[in-house]
Amino acid sequence: MNDKPYDIKHRCYQFSKEIVLFISSSKYERIYFSIFDQLLRSATSIGANIVEAKSGSSQKDFRNFYTIALKSGNETKYWLCLIRDTILIEEKDQINKLINEADELSKIIASIIISLKSNLS
Repeated sequence: MNDKPYDIKHRCYQFSKEIVLFISSSKYERIYFSIFDQLLRSATSIGANIVEAKSGSSQKDFRNFYTIALKSGNETKYWLCLIRDTILIEEKDQINKLINEADELSKIIASIIISLKSNLS
């Protein structure tokens, strides 16, 4: 995640890829499957909703997809923090980097939403 793309779609895609690779390399007990499944769903939803927004039929539709992406970003941070604090002691540095990227993506998306709202006023 050192070379962060400028385009939000590409950056979200890179983040999704990092999450998939993180999960596929993690060793965890069956009891935690649902937590990792939720992480995978929320993290990949960020970029999917950004891409979907580009096909929106209106400005409101576009903004709604970005809002969903923001919610997914916040949910992703929740699951990552839960994993960091309860399951994967030895991988905290990697998880903290993923949390930081999820936080940055959420902030970027939130600023886009604010910009859209101010343009409608």
